[in-house]
Amino acid sequence: MIGATAVIRFARQDNASKSWAAELLKPGPARVVSVALANKTARIAWAILARKQSFTAPATAPAV
Repeated sequence: MIGATAVIRFARQDNASKSWAAELLKPGPARVVSVALANKTARIAWAILARKQSFTAPATAPAV
């Protein structure tokens, strides 16, 4: 939760206004978004540990 809250804090800065976390903040409250980010992080960590694999970040779409 602390790491997800830090992502939210960074997303609120002016230089990060086009980040994916900033987009998540538009429709909902910050606490709900931070819980969702923490859940996503926990699911990734569980999958890595369960499959005994290393993490490879998904390819990002080109900026529009």
